[in-house]
Amino acid sequence: MKIFTHFSFVSFSNSYLVGPAEGGDAIMIDPGIMDVPLLRLIEKNSYTVRYILVTHNHESHIRGGRTLLKIYPAEVFGGSPNLLERDSTLLKDGDTLDLGGITIESLQISGHSSDSMVYRIGSCFFTGDVLSAGGIGSTPNRYARALLIQGIQQKLLTFPKGTVYPGHGPPSTIEAERRFNPFLQKDPG
Repeated sequence: MKIFTHFSFVSFSNSYLVGPAEGGDAIMIDPGIMDVPLLRLIEKNSYTVRYILVTHNHESHIRGGRTLLKIYPAEVFGGSPNLLERDSTLLKDGDTLDLGGITIESLQISGHSSDSMVYRIGSCFFTGDVLSAGGIGSTPNRYARALLIQGIQQKLLTFPKGTVYPGHGPPSTIEAERRFNPFLQKDPG
């Protein structure tokens, strides 16, 4: 399996292309933009995007999906029933998918948005805006923030290790976020 990161200067967000080493059916996670460099990346690696996973329905993570769907015959999956102006497969917490021979587990972690999903592929976590290097997603109130932190602690930090691929910013690790993310540190008082 190969993982490619594509950064969008339009929304300062990351999209991820995941597929077999030899090419074939691929997965696009959070198509924030569809531009010529991304198309070249897909084609150069002999991929056909068959699946789109959306971490949450915010424009910076889906903007390029409509164009992507004009080029590739992809199925759309996420925490909302209607994504990219079409019916999508609604995922729930703990659902497991086999997409092109790649096993994906969906983890629902609310707080940033009601439809926020994290996708786990082996020891790789595609977190959208739930968790980033040294940060967590924005929330509308204290209750949502507590819900987000609780979800991260119960569903992500319980894994002994793994790579975090966030929707914005550089990658991180589960270990680094557990030890150093200031939003996830236990209150000493």
